[in-house]
Order: sequence, then structure tokens, then C-alpha cells
Amino acid sequence: MRFRSLISLLFLLFFTTSAYARFVAVRPSSAGLISDGIDGGRNLAGSGSVIKTVVSAEEEKEEACEQTYGFMPCTKTALGNVFLILVYGFLMFTAATYLSAGSELLLEILGPGIVGGLFLPMLGALPDAMLIMVSGLSGDAATAQSQVSVGMGLLAGSTVMLLTVIWGTCTVVGKCDLRDTIAVNNQDTKRFSLKDSGVTVDVWTSYAARIMAISVIPFVIVQLPQMLGSTSGRHLSVLVALVISVLMLISYCVYQVFQPWIQRRRLAFAKHKHVISGILKHLKQHALGRLLDDEGQPDEHVIRRLFETIDANKDGHLSAAELKALIIGISFEEIDFDKDDAVGKVLQDFDKTLDEQVDQDEFVRGIKHWLLQAMGTAGPAGPDAGPRTMKFLDHFHVQTKREHTLLGDNENGENEEEGGEVADPKWITIKAALLLLLGAAIAAAFADPLVDTVNNFSAATGIPSFFISFIALPLATNSSEAVSAIIFASRKKIRTASLTFSELCGGVTMNNILCLSVFLAIVYLRGLTWNFSSEVLVILIVCLVMGSFASFRTTYPLWTCFIAYLLYPFSLGLVYILDYWFGWS
Repeated sequence: MRFRSLISLLFLLFFTTSAYARFVAVRPSSAGLISDGIDGGRNLAGSGSVIKTVVSAEEEKEEACEQTYGFMPCTKTALGNVFLILVYGFLMFTAATYLSAGSELLLEILGPGIVGGLFLPMLGALPDAMLIMVSGLSGDAATAQSQVSVGMGLLAGSTVMLLTVIWGTCTVVGKCDLRDTIAVNNQDTKRFSLKDSGVTVDVWTSYAARIMAISVIPFVIVQLPQMLGSTSGRHLSVLVALVISVLMLISYCVYQVFQPWIQRRRLAFAKHKHVISGILKHLKQHALGRLLDDEGQPDEHVIRRLFETIDANKDGHLSAAELKALIIGISFEEIDFDKDDAVGKVLQDFDKTLDEQVDQDEFVRGIKHWLLQAMGTAGPAGPDAGPRTMKFLDHFHVQTKREHTLLGDNENGENEEEGGEVADPKWITIKAALLLLLGAAIAAAFADPLVDTVNNFSAATGIPSFFISFIALPLATNSSEAVSAIIFASRKKIRTASLTFSELCGGVTMNNILCLSVFLAIVYLRGLTWNFSSEVLVILIVCLVMGSFASFRTTYPLWTCFIAYLLYPFSLGLVYILDYWFGWS
């Protein structure tokens, strides 16, 4: 269906060539150019007609637009350019859709790691990178300098749109009831309560937000000479920013490759901490006395009596079977984990002699270490927390459960990302390659005509090309990503919300390093002038505000969507005021 619509659109596009491309032909007049005075001035009138025809032809030539590739349709009228922007924009949207579909199929075959870390982020940013590249490669240096504002408008517009309009919309459609500052999956009874409704994401989303905030460093570096009022170091600052941007791109891709491994290790550690808290809570309930003495230190006598209770065969040692029986008898509140793996980790903590069993002294040392760890991690749990009430253990237990939840483990062991083995890997690989090639070809072919059309529309209407590209082009290049994010957020789960907002932060990060690297390379190699102070300021404000907000909290109440929405008109207004009132650019 997609291919049919694409072919129909291409036919329509090429049939419009004759309608929008102007070809000037001057008809020779039959009247003579020299009058003999006999015709009573009729030849003079004919001569005037010829002059008017020649002048009209010259005006027509001056108004004729330049066709991209020599055959693509173009026009000088505002309405015609609106039509062409819609057509070319739809083609770029189609390219982004094909690239996204091909990437997902490739991920299904090869899994995360190299594909998820390297190819997917780059392919997602490819349409934007193409438009930015052609905006600075067209014509001579003077032409490129005038057109490069389209690339900057797209770069700023994509970043701002993802972090404002799309972010706010995902918060609205993904909201759930908040209970103890955590969203309850698939429960939305609070309706539009600004405080009691919202979304919760995992800690990896916070890390993605921090990386996004750090990724603005190249913008700061390239802007330093203008901030310091210097004109001599601008070309050098572009080169330095380019090098740092490329290094950050490589580092980010490496992090993405190893991130699944890091996530698994963090999740395993969180599960082990939850096992520790569950065991301590269980021991507290069954202890013949308090686990802490009056001075707040672990009570060794009580811990030894607990050991005797757990040692079923009274041989002075706890075997793996006895530890497993202890763990099985504890309710871990529906958190799924491998019991044998948990026993192995407990043995690693306690068994210092490596004899696959725990004697009484090892048990006492291990429990003491766990209690001190819980006291240090949980912190104060309230005014009545102390050695007599032992509320710090309850607080530690709640904290470890929350940490486990925020690390994004699947609820009840379900895995939404793994759909089993692929039925026909060879065909899926071929299909993925074809979709990627087709998407890349469409993006490469129609990026230049779209940039030319934006400039023609700007000339026809007097609207600066930056604002056109800021508003219109991100709708074309990021629409598929935006629709996918909103649909995913609407599933109203912590896991899907985490993936949604992580993808938004990841998309902005790729804008800030990959697309900016392309932009800086063009500016440096072509000797263009970096004069985008207001645009850079807008990117910095939006990225730092949303990045700082998402870096230090994992729950976004519904009221936060208003902050996101308001940043969009604020960004447009700030650029206009700085450029046209204060003359920054």
C-alpha cells in the first residue's frame, strides 16, 4: 500500500513539471523593424509591439525559477511552493518511514548491540542529516551561506518539537494514576488531575536525559567567540566543536552498544539487593529479640540464635538447599527472579572459605554487613526510626523494590520486546535492506528540491527561511517517530513510557551530535560564517530545561506537560525577538 501511494505521488509530481516550470518563447513579429513612413505609423505600432514582447520575455526570464536537477518542478508563487513543500515533505516522511521500518526489521534479525547502538540512531537521523547537508552544498559559497539557515532551522526545529510538543503529548496520552509517586500500569481513574496523574519512567531514561543535556557542549564551544565578542577565532572554534561533536558521537554509539549489558548487570544487582532486604525483613519478623542493640549496632547474640533456627539439620552449617528453602519461604511481592541464582549470590556474600556452605561465624559477619548496608542506604525513615522500631528495614525494603521497578524489569517476567524466533531470516534481511536502500534513496533525491522550495517560498512570501524550516520540515522528517512515540506511550505502562521518553532523548542527542557534526563540517569546509546565536540559545534553553527536569526525577506529573508545550512558542518568539529586535543574527 505504501509503494502504491508513493508511485502515485511520484507520477503526480512529475506531471506538475509542465505546470510549474516556465519556458519562455518569443514569437518573431511579421511587422518590419524599419518604417518607410507610408503606413501611417502602423509599422511604428508594430515595432512597439515587438519591443513590448521582448521586454515581457526578459521579465519572464528573470521570474523563471531554477529547476533542481534541471527537470524537477518549481515555481515562484507562494501557493505553488506550498503545494511543493507538501509533496516533498510527504516524500521525506515516506523516506523516514521506510528507514524506520527497515531498522526495526534489522533489529529483529540481529538484535540490539551493534544494530541498536550504531545503525538505528544514525538511520533515524538520516533524513535530517540529508537536508542539512544539501542546504550547505548548493551553489557557490554565497548561495550556501543564504541557504544554510534552512539546515539550522531544521536542526533547531527538530530538537524543540521533540522536547516540547511531542514530549507534552506523550505525557498526556500515557498518564496513569500516581500512587506513592509511582504510576500504576493501565490505571487511569484520576482523569486530568495535575498532581495525581502522570507517567513514570525507569532510571535509564534519566541517564538518557543527562546524556542529552551533555550533548549541547559543541554548541557552547562553537558559540564561544561570539560570546566573548571575538571575530578572529570563529573558524577555529568551528573546527574544535566539530572534533568534539564527532568524538561524542563515537562515545554515544559505544555506550549504546554496551548499554544492554550494563542494564542487565544493574538489574541483577537490584534484584540481589531486593533479596537482601527481603531476607532481613523476614529475619526481623522471626528474630527472638531485636537485631540491633541499644547502641544501634547489630546484636551478635540474636543473629546466632537466628542461625540455629535456619540450620534445619543442626550440623553447624547452612547448605545451599537450606538457603534456598529460606528464600522460597519469603514473599518478594511478585518480583520474579531465579531462586538458584539468588542462592548463589548469597553464598558469594557469606561463604568466605569457598566450601559451598555457610558456618555460623560467616553467617554473623554476613548479616552484620547487610544490616550496616541497609542502615547506610535507607537513611532516616522518620522521627520514630531507631534501634527499637527497626523501621529503617521497612524503608530499605521499599527503596530496593522501587529501584528494581525503575530499572525497567518486565512485570511478572513478561518480555514485550522478544517475539520468538524469526520465521524467515533471509527474506526479512532482504526486505530490511530494500526498505533501508529505498528510504535512503528517497531522502537523498528529494532533500535538495525541498530546500530549494523552502527558499523559493521564503522569497515569495517574505517569511525568513529559518522559520519555515523550523516549523514545517520537522513535521516531515520526524512525523513517523512522533506518531510511533505517541502510540507507544498510549499503552500506559512504565516500560513503554520509559522507551518512549528514552527515544525522544536519544533523537535529540543524535540531532545535537550527528546532525550538528554534518552542519559544522559544511560550515568549516566551505568557509561559511557561523552566525546563529539566537538559534543556539533556543536549543540550549530547551535541552537544558527538559534535560535537567528529566535527569533528576522519574515521575512526570500531568502539570509538567504545560512546561513542555509552552517552550515551543517561547522558542519561536525568542528567536524572532533576538534576530529582528536586537539583530543577533
